[in-house]
Amino acid sequence: MSQPAGLSRRLGVFDATMIVMGGIVGAGIFVNPHVVALEVHSAGLILLAWLLGGLVALVGAFIYAELAARRPAVGGQYAYIREAFHPLTAFLYGWTLLLVVQSGGMAAVAMTFARYFLELTHWRVPEGAVAAGALAILTAVNCLGVRWGSNVQSGLMVTKVVAIVALIACGLLAAPAAAAPAVPVPAAAPHGGLILAMGAALIPVVFAYGGWQTSSFVAGELRHPERDLPRGLLLGVIGVIVLYLGVTYVCVRVLGPDGLAATGAPASEVMRRAAGETGAKLIALGIAVSTLGFLSQGILTAPRVYYAMARDGVFLRAVGSLHPRTQVPVVAIALQGVVATIIALSGRYEQILSYVVSVDFLFFGATATALFVFRRRDPDATGYRVPGHPWTTGFFVLACAVVVVNTFISFPANSAVGMGILLTGVPIYYLWKRRKSSP
Repeated sequence: MSQPAGLSRRLGVFDATMIVMGGIVGAGIFVNPHVVALEVHSAGLILLAWLLGGLVALVGAFIYAELAARRPAVGGQYAYIREAFHPLTAFLYGWTLLLVVQSGGMAAVAMTFARYFLELTHWRVPEGAVAAGALAILTAVNCLGVRWGSNVQSGLMVTKVVAIVALIACGLLAAPAAAAPAVPVPAAAPHGGLILAMGAALIPVVFAYGGWQTSSFVAGELRHPERDLPRGLLLGVIGVIVLYLGVTYVCVRVLGPDGLAATGAPASEVMRRAAGETGAKLIALGIAVSTLGFLSQGILTAPRVYYAMARDGVFLRAVGSLHPRTQVPVVAIALQGVVATIIALSGRYEQILSYVVSVDFLFFGATATALFVFRRRDPDATGYRVPGHPWTTGFFVLACAVVVVNTFISFPANSAVGMGILLTGVPIYYLWKRRKSSP
């Protein structure tokens, strides 16, 4: 393939907003209210956990919005880390993104899609085959061009919003409210105080809100990245907060805190009470579409990081090439699809995901810290500014540090493996650098 001058800038603020929302909304919101209810046992605290998680995500979006305005570069988060610190740090981020963080997450979501798809269709085919087929189709679509990939992503995101709004409407208008408990349920979890319980409840909430940062990867394909990406980040995260609070509210209203804690599929149970088995099947269809949209977003965004790595000379040269007609990194897109498919078919995606929680939030914190570096280097820069900086930015960095430390304390073995995967990238980086400098 020839090497054109660069990626094609064909996306606008609507595309950016849909990419932000698509990176957040997967299957988590349909399940995680149950996990939260296991930790905190009152309606107010359950809703508070989702509100606090949304505020953390919003602060993160503020930070990334300013970073995008200051550095509207290809690769987004990868570029911020590279320019603020050292190319090795950025490479390690991309390395873990490809091997486990993005690919492992996509593998898990592809298998979730396969389960719901087979439940709806009753096809007698292996789950792995359905997951691999979904990844292959979406990979092929994104190879046709960024406009194709974005249109599919936007269509799936709009469908997801419709499904979530329908769930909220049914929970409010068609399903009976749960009866109030005869005896008030204690607000604190039985294994500890209120603060510990809320901290435990926030873990699945924070993960359910994660994914907005991947929108920064497509900065090189936005027509006006310094304007459209900040707007997309803020509109997208605020939109998701509204949807998540709506879903949580109807789950609490219809099931009650006890009923919510007792069912592992709260969205399906709400729809079952509102519209019987037909309602349960409809929300299963909505969840399948939601997972498919998450996959589409991952395939659209993450390969731009590997493309940037290759253009920096620290990855396979072919990954940094663009198709001469579609102007998309076809090799990088195919690479992401292949790695995700291998992990899905291996059946070890859940174990792989458990390795990288600490690593993922380590890079979240590092990216937010990059804003301090850029502000010091260029204090007079104009454009979007984070409200309340440095306090809000410091709060986000601290929140990321708390997650990393808590993960190492709670899961020391898995966290050690995650750090081990990250450190394997160090010799790989210097190997590529040596190859680049050799005649």
